[in-house]
Parts: sequence; structure tokens; C-alpha cells
Amino acid sequence: MGPFSFPTLPAAKWLGFVTAIWVQATCGNNYTFSNYSDALKSLMALTQLQLNNLSVAKDVGKAFGLLSGLASDRLPTSAILIIGSLEGLIGYGVQWLVVSEKIHPLPYWQMCIFLCMGGNSTTWMNTAVLVTCMRNFPKNRGPVSGILKGYVGLSTAIFTDICTALFSSKPSAFLLILAIVPAVICLTAVLFLRENQPASGPVEDRQETEFFRIFNVLAIAVAVYLLVFDITGNHGHVLSLYFAVGLIFLLALPLAVPLYVVLFKSKSNSDIEQPSREPLLTPQKSSTEKQEIVTAIVKVEDAERNRKPLIGEEHTVMQMLQTYDFWILFASFLCGVGTGMCVMNNMGQMGLALGFNDASIFVSLMSIWGFFGRIVSGLLSEYYMWYVCFLTSSRSKTIQVFHFLFHGK
Repeated sequence: MGPFSFPTLPAAKWLGFVTAIWVQATCGNNYTFSNYSDALKSLMALTQLQLNNLSVAKDVGKAFGLLSGLASDRLPTSAILIIGSLEGLIGYGVQWLVVSEKIHPLPYWQMCIFLCMGGNSTTWMNTAVLVTCMRNFPKNRGPVSGILKGYVGLSTAIFTDICTALFSSKPSAFLLILAIVPAVICLTAVLFLRENQPASGPVEDRQETEFFRIFNVLAIAVAVYLLVFDITGNHGHVLSLYFAVGLIFLLALPLAVPLYVVLFKSKSNSDIEQPSREPLLTPQKSSTEKQEIVTAIVKVEDAERNRKPLIGEEHTVMQMLQTYDFWILFASFLCGVGTGMCVMNNMGQMGLALGFNDASIFVSLMSIWGFFGRIVSGLLSEYYMWYVCFLTSSRSKTIQVFHFLFHGK
């Protein structure tokens, strides 16, 4: 437990997951470049090529995500969140000072550094919440990944629509939100997000599955709410304020899950299966039998220690680099993700070239549809992982049967 953590409570794991959702809902700032890129271009008198290179510097920050991954094995979740929040506060805070004309535009190379810091801040936030939540819910990693990454996709729409509703898409106000809100949310998560014991029985497993269905429904409700706001066109000031209040309410609704766990704690505890009692008298084993048992245990421990971890189990960095799966994923991301980032970074310039005064609606819509892809991929991955595990388990049992038939043990 970190220095800021509270004592363990029955609902602590779910409260931590809710704060993880809030962190993810505010750490997709790396995809919002189009909302303020034109302001940077005008103030710094940049060419389109220079602006593109500035967006590359922002994306290069995510390339240093390996640092946060290495740190996650050595530092507590609270430290990783604090590092991410400070990086984001500095990186986007300096950009806000420039766009709001509080200071004169900095040299080009310095702006590249601060954009790189802002982009790298998201990797620390993502690592902190994903690693911690996957360890807390090892049997539901697919839904956990889908929900949390889905909220990352929605965060661009959340920021964009909130800024549109309250500040009429003003770039300086948008950057101020990007600097302050994620930092405040991360510091809040420091208090609640930490590793807890995973589910210890079938009752808790079923309860986790039910709760994740609720989280999926709430996430889809947020996405639909944002989509309706975007497609209904212009809104008056009063209606925009109502929209902002409604969005905050929807983002707060996941708190109902830990609240439910607290209120119905006694009922849940009474349903948990009691451990079976062992007989008071057990037959004594001879010294030879005891030695054989000890030897068998040592052999099993050595075999477990020397075997390579399977997909879904935790890997060290060196173990990860020795797997084909890592390099396939690496190549896929290298070739595929960059195309989407290229479109997102240039969406503002594309909208202006097509004659739109404000291209933020397109950024928001891409964010919303990206959310649906993320959350569906999480659910599908969980289904296929279950199917693979079932086949592997069935094959293992078949081998055991044949071994018994031929060797008698």
C-alpha cells in the first residue's frame, strides 16, 4: 500500500476501478491535437510541414511508453499516476500559456519537447490503470481492457463536447482543461487505485461478470449521449449547460457499483461458500512417504519456475521480447496505428480546407466510433481467450487419460 492509500474495504477494488475509468476518460488528450493545431499554426507562423512535424513530436512521446512499463514493475501505482499527471500538467500547461498568449511563442524545438511530454503523460496513466486493474480482475481481462480503452477513445469526445458546450471550442480553454482535469483526476485516483485480492470463488466470479456488464452498459450510454449531442447540431447556451451536467452525471454513475457492494456487504458475505473442514484426526504418514511428497513438491515448483509463461500470464520484459506474439503485436501497431493518428492529427486542417469553421465535431465523432470498436474488441477477445483455454484444458485432460491407460498412473 502506498503512502496515500486508505485501509482495505470490501468495495475498494470496485472504487479503484471507477477511478481508473475516470482516469481513462480524461487521458485521451493525445488524440485532441486537431482542436488547437490551427491556433498553434497561426501564433507560431508554421508551415503545414512544420505543424505535421510538431504532431509527430507529440506522438513520439507515446513511443517512450516502455519507460512507464518498466517503472510499473518497480514503483507503486500512486507514483506512476503522479508522474503522468505532472508530465501532462507541464506539457499541456506550456501549450496553454502559448495559445492564450500569456507568454511569447517558444522556439520550435522547445515546443516539440513540451508536446512530447504531453504525449508521454498518457502512457503513464494508461499503464497505471491497466496493469493494476488487470491484476485485480485476472479472470476478466478482456472486459477490463475493453472498458478502460473504450473510455480512452471517448475521452476525446468528452473533452471536445465539454469545451464546445462551455467555451465555444476556444483553443486556449481547451488546452487549460487538458492540463488541469487529468492531473486532478489522477491525484484522486492515487487515493483509491491500488492492487487488491482477485476474486476467490465462483460467487465473486459471477458478481464480477454482472458488474462488468453494468459498466459496459454505462459506457455505451455515455457514447450514445455524446453522439446525440454531436448530430443534433447547434445548441443554445442553456441547453449546452444541461448537456454538461448530464455528462458529468453519467460519468459519476459507475459509483453505484461500489456503493452497492458497501450496502449489501453482509448479504454477499453470507452467500460466500464456507471452506470445507478437514477431519480432526488424519492418518500419520511414514518418513519415506513424507520424503516422497517433499521431492514431488520440489519437482513441481522447479517445473513451474522454469516454464515459460502462457498468454494471459504476467511476463518480464525479457520474456516478452522472446515471444512471437509480442513482435506480431509490435509490427501490427507500427504499421496500423500510425494511419489513424495521422488522420486524427490532421482532421482540423482537413475540416478547414473543406470549408468548415469548426472541425471539432469530426474529431468527436471519430472518438465515439473508435469507442465502439475498442469495447467490442475487448468482449470478443475475452470470448476467444475462453475458447482457447477450453480447448487447451480439454487437450490436457485427454493426454492425462491416455497416460493413465498406458502407464497406470
